[in-house]
Amino acid sequence: MKIISTFFSVIFLVILLNTSIFSQTDTLHYGWTPAALVSINLAQASFSNWTQGGEDALAWNFIGTGGAKYKNPDWTFKNDLKLAYGRTKLGTDDYRTTDNEIYLESVISKNITWAVDPYFSNTLRTAVSSGYQYTDTSSVKVADFFDPGYLTQSLGFTYDHSEKFSTRLGVAIQEIFTNKFTFYSDDKSTLEVEKTKIETGIESSSSLAYDIMENMLFKSNLRLFTTFKAMDVWDVRWDNAIVAKINSYINVNLTWLVVYEKKQSPKTQAKETLQLGFTYILL
Repeated sequence: MKIISTFFSVIFLVILLNTSIFSQTDTLHYGWTPAALVSINLAQASFSNWTQGGEDALAWNFIGTGGAKYKNPDWTFKNDLKLAYGRTKLGTDDYRTTDNEIYLESVISKNITWAVDPYFSNTLRTAVSSGYQYTDTSSVKVADFFDPGYLTQSLGFTYDHSEKFSTRLGVAIQEIFTNKFTFYSDDKSTLEVEKTKIETGIESSSSLAYDIMENMLFKSNLRLFTTFKAMDVWDVRWDNAIVAKINSYINVNLTWLVVYEKKQSPKTQAKETLQLGFTYILL
């Protein structure tokens, strides 16, 4: 996993070295810039007297994104929120949860006229509702709202002089909060069951938004975290989306999410979706 995380870091470093191309075309706006968008994505299949096999299927997910950015010549303050919840039904089976996330991030940075600026960030991650691990015959509840909940504070340096690309690297403190699902926070080396866990380490976060075509956007966010106690093991979250705009309200979305967190699973997790989406811009 160390090789994968290093490979991802190299990719974003290469992008960083080319950000002069982006910054030449960006127009920086001072003051508050709010944004809010909601979308519902659908995928459906239905069969009647179909001899070649198949089952009725319905999948949907709701995604709400919002943010507020304040900028003046000396300070930049960014707030981003993502809410995602989705379910899938196959044949006569019960609905299964496929999307279940709240992600809130705030970053404040001071312009010191360097290529990079000092920053402080605070990030919250948790589930919207109950989350399950599914097998062919059963489902096991493994998460709920703020069970676990992750809070991460980071202090370091950031590059944020482009509307298309930003990246940051800093020392971090990560707190894990649980209630029933203590396997996310419990220290197996002690007899007591810990419901909270505090880790110190290094965090890196990079975001890219690039127009592939006039009506097609590629978005990517890569987050890496490692503790000082185990710097050979990295938590990796790589969230990618290609959004093709058909008209003002309808998009086609291809998403690809890669997650590696040893506390959750010793194997790399991956999720890919292709859906038709209905989108409305609130702000």
